[in-house]
Amino acid sequence: QVQLVESGGGLVQAGGSLRLSCSASGSAFSISVMGWYRQAPGKQRELVAIISRGGATNYADSVKGRFTISRDSAKTSVYLQMNSLKPEDTAVYYCGADRAPWRTNGMDYWGKGTLVTVSS
Repeated sequence: QVQLVESGGGLVQAGGSLRLSCSASGSAFSISVMGWYRQAPGKQRELVAIISRGGATNYADSVKGRFTISRDSAKTSVYLQMNSLKPEDTAVYYCGADRAPWRTNGMDYWGKGTLVTVSS
């Protein structure tokens, strides 16, 4: 099993920045991909960004050029730098970890989520 703990959410004005962090523990050696999904009220959970052990990344079109995902050298932590935030970025952001080498429709493990609220 893998446990994920997120931090870094909060309230920010439009145009501002936030950095989300997520640390994995437990059987972290089994993790291939880590990333972030988000779920806004009344909407389905959607991919924001994912990163492989080798550093390959995939971003949702809506965040390209504004968000940057990164991973530490130990491959057990993942970060999401969010710049130029918009009100439509408001959501609960979930950290995920996957044993599969690369997929964009889910994760094996999830954190509890951290709320990001962007005010206009």
